[in-house]
Amino acid sequence: MGELGGFLRIHRAGITHKDPAQRVQLEPYREFVVRRTDEELAGQGARCMECGVPFCHNGCPLGNLIPDWNDLVYRGRWQEAIRQLHATNNFPDFTGRLCPAPCEAACVLEIREGESVTIKQIEHAIIERAWEEGWVVPQPPAVETGRSVAVVGSGPAGMAAAQQLRRAGHRVVLFERDEAIGGLVRFGVPDFKIEKRIVERRVGQLAAEGIELRCGVDVGVDLGVDELRGQFDAVVLAIGSRVPRDLPVPGRELEGIHPAMDYLYVRNRRVAAEHGPAPLVPAPERPPITAAGRHVVVIGGGDTGADCVGNSIREGALSVSQLELLPEPPAKRPDDRTPWPLWPAKLRVSYAMEEAHRLALGEQDFSVVTTAFCGDERGRVVGQRIARASDDPPFAPVDGTEQELRADLVLLAMGFLHPEHEGLVADLGCELDQRGNIRARAYATSVPGVFVAGDARRGQSLIVWAINEGRQCARLVDRHLAATEPGSRTIGVHADADEGPGGPPSHAQGAVVVDEG
Repeated sequence: MGELGGFLRIHRAGITHKDPAQRVQLEPYREFVVRRTDEELAGQGARCMECGVPFCHNGCPLGNLIPDWNDLVYRGRWQEAIRQLHATNNFPDFTGRLCPAPCEAACVLEIREGESVTIKQIEHAIIERAWEEGWVVPQPPAVETGRSVAVVGSGPAGMAAAQQLRRAGHRVVLFERDEAIGGLVRFGVPDFKIEKRIVERRVGQLAAEGIELRCGVDVGVDLGVDELRGQFDAVVLAIGSRVPRDLPVPGRELEGIHPAMDYLYVRNRRVAAEHGPAPLVPAPERPPITAAGRHVVVIGGGDTGADCVGNSIREGALSVSQLELLPEPPAKRPDDRTPWPLWPAKLRVSYAMEEAHRLALGEQDFSVVTTAFCGDERGRVVGQRIARASDDPPFAPVDGTEQELRADLVLLAMGFLHPEHEGLVADLGCELDQRGNIRARAYATSVPGVFVAGDARRGQSLIVWAINEGRQCARLVDRHLAATEPGSRTIGVHADADEGPGGPPSHAQGAVVVDEG
């Protein structure tokens, strides 16, 4: 596996990005990751050690067969590599761009911090090579079961569930209330992180496999629950966790304060209108939200907040401040808090802050609590009162540290609470857990024939968890349909994605193991 002793001789070569000024000013809505040559990637694959216990498997919720395809890339066997990769992951073109790579944090080489195998960029290269060579093709089912499934929500969880169920031979209809398929990958993540042609080619694959795509349909409103249940043998809810965490402080009602996702949806729709691809149905009319010529404050230090910063810079914001309530994490992995192979709680400078620093447009500050917003006579926000936050919950403001920021646009990127309850979930009568998610121990809700996958079940999480949940949920739905019609063929424990050896994992953290007997 790999090159004997390669990790001792070959240095890690991480993902390379275009120059921050170039990507903002010359190619603002093109992906900024630079792909390495096949020879360089083979060298990086050679560093994989074939560990006795490959902890990268534990770090990956999908249970990707990482050492296997690292070795195949090292040996130049790219077509076999994509078979191994597709065996556990329906959409490596999404994860190779958007996953934070917990597999790398769990790599045995990461015991020496910063020395892990560059798994993410190898994954990205494998799937791009596969598309270029024509190895990714539709896989329609050989046999039709005559059973039907409605999948509500077309994010990664819904897309994965729909694809797995269709490949098992079921009729699948994928419902999306927005104008195009993809969920937050389409509307929440900017084009400079994933160009929407990448999403569109997977949508084309779904359609070619026989999945019926219905966009602009708000299930529970445009299609009632009784009609839904009457038309389909099973229903999968993959509606995400879309209720944003709010900031109830004085002045919150002022104009110019928005949940981050409202802004990101506006920006992605604007970019799609200018650069494509065209949606399946007309986009809804929404009030404009713009950062152009404004002093922008983004509250929240995660990926959503970074995407707001990156979009604001490209729009022409005068300044961008990103505020984080929690203290600044250490520069290196804190072994007393998150020892290897856990995901390390350490400081990471986002691509967006690299751009802000390079263009002298903004900073990121930690331990900052907002106490109030200030408005003008028109009811628009013009300022934000902040203070230093104490280091421990409830992160109260420290006396004597108050100050005021200029703020013409405030974007709340503080995460999400749970799925939307009113409408579909309430009409179906699904039980909720203590966090407000849809209760489902093994993907089956309290309503017979109704299943749930992704963030709606587990809460806000990573794209790899969403795809894993969609795959595992499809397996349970298929088993449910088989139980109601003896003799039907089932997906089984290990289901192929495109082709290749089996997955998904029963060993991945959080995976559901079902007794085959």
